[in-house]
Amino acid sequence: MRFPRATRLPLYRLERQAARSGVTLSRSTLADWVGRTGVALEPLWLRLAELLRQGAVLHADETPVQQLDPGNGKTRRAYLWAYRSNALASDPPIAVFDYQPGRGGKYVAEFLRDWQGALMVDEFAGYQALFRGEVIELACMAHARRKFFDLHQANQHPIAAEALRRIGELYAIEAANKEATVEERARRRRETSQPLLEALHLWLLSSRRSVADGGALAKAIDYSLRRWPALARYAGNGFYPIDNNPVENAIRPIALGKKNWLFAGSEPAGQRATAIQSLLETARLNGIEPMAWLTETLEKLPNWPNSRIDELLPLKTTG
Repeated sequence: MRFPRATRLPLYRLERQAARSGVTLSRSTLADWVGRTGVALEPLWLRLAELLRQGAVLHADETPVQQLDPGNGKTRRAYLWAYRSNALASDPPIAVFDYQPGRGGKYVAEFLRDWQGALMVDEFAGYQALFRGEVIELACMAHARRKFFDLHQANQHPIAAEALRRIGELYAIEAANKEATVEERARRRRETSQPLLEALHLWLLSSRRSVADGGALAKAIDYSLRRWPALARYAGNGFYPIDNNPVENAIRPIALGKKNWLFAGSEPAGQRATAIQSLLETARLNGIEPMAWLTETLEKLPNWPNSRIDELLPLKTTG
């Protein structure tokens, strides 16, 4: 018996699905299986996080989840933090999820430890302490575009349409250079993207002077102007990404799953589940069938030496 997309289904639905197949599986048994799997995979999750932190550029995002509050039967808000390696790098892609009880900046700082590099994030204030240190801020062009897109969808405003056209030119350059080397991409960005960004910045400043404060258009323009240095920074080399889409794509299955899950049973349960999800999503990113990898790895783990743990990670081999 197989559970299609089982990692997105709550245990009560897996229990019912098993019953329809003639198999009796209680939720407590399923919960025990998930817990044991998470514990078994924790060393691999820790190693995956170590490898992720070796990257010079990372993506980060976070999404709320409901967690059962022990003792009173109510739920409270916890957070799943998502980290993704640079999609422009040649190394095997990595996604790591980290389950934490809150959204404070201390959680991302604790995960990244002494990491130094460029971090692509949204405007959430919790990241700002990192940028006062040795971490370089990258801002998401897709977020800036989305604000103009929503405005254009609502009322077809000509300034929003022009912003979308100009940002579209920047994305067309990225699409054309998707397979370019870092050096080639840096040269083409310098020759084409940077002049367009400078023109976009001047146009935004000019347009803002004709827009009244407080409205949706003013807020859309102000978002880009407020974040401009971090938004335009990607064009200064060939290694920085233009947006945060890679990590948002990685976290999307979790967001879809939230429509099914009622809550995480506890903080340890959430941590175990995110360890599993990290490895399954990394397998998917590397073109490895997640459930086949999981089955094979769980069979090998009991007798596998710690010195060879990297061989079990779901990372595509190169060369």
